[in-house]
Amino acid sequence: MSRGAVVLVALAACTEPPPACIDVDTMCQSLYQPTFDNVYANTLQMKCGSTRSSCHSATGHMGGMDFSTKDTAFAALLAPGHDRVVPGDPGCSKIIVRTNGIGKDYQMPPGDPLTDEHERCALIQWVANGATGPGVQ
Repeated sequence: MSRGAVVLVALAACTEPPPACIDVDTMCQSLYQPTFDNVYANTLQMKCGSTRSSCHSATGHMGGMDFSTKDTAFAALLAPGHDRVVPGDPGCSKIIVRTNGIGKDYQMPPGDPLTDEHERCALIQWVANGATGPGVQ
């Protein structure tokens, strides 16, 4: 095995996979009313789907997700078989696990985590309340 291959294998072994579920506080104080419209406008669009944070923008599509519009973001998050959002179960929803994994290899957004606990709380409460779609209060 070449030295480069050994380094790649060693680096791959250092990547910490996200847990399937975490404990969350659904009684936390949210930054804004936890509706999808607010979650999208205040967090997903600006921090995950804008051209500034191109991971899930119209040109990024990391993980097959496009957050450039409310409809594409909602469809990507609730796509069957991915557990990105499990309505009613925030602790086992990948979006919650990853946005609460500050400092971990799997943290989202990478390099610029959602450090405001009240912003993360809005995501948690939106999922806990059933993860209703755009236009639903």
